[in-house]
Amino acid sequence: MTTENTLGRIEISPTAVATVAANAVTQAYGVVGLAAKNATDQLLSQLTGDVNHGVDVRFVNNEAVIDLYVIIEYGTRIVSVAHSVQNLVKFNVEKALGLPVASINVHVQGLRVSDNAA
Repeated sequence: MTTENTLGRIEISPTAVATVAANAVTQAYGVVGLAAKNATDQLLSQLTGDVNHGVDVRFVNNEAVIDLYVIIEYGTRIVSVAHSVQNLVKFNVEKALGLPVASINVHVQGLRVSDNAA
């Protein structure tokens, strides 16, 4: 996204938005981590070391549309965790970048059972 004013131009890349969103997602209660949306993306993220895998950002009418692919802790309420992720990501992106967020789509790619016996 590009914004121009009398002082110059400001460009915000989708990668910058993805970084802020990925950091916010990992702070959400019930989220174990981010997941790739398909096997090809998983392989590419492992080869390149991409820390933003699981986050897709696109701009529509100068607003961000963010798709998140997450793994959630088994036993948590999935809908509550997804709403929490949406609110947390929207707040962090708008606060850090001053960029309006049109929508945040949370795709639950899996559940992880943690071993609490140890």
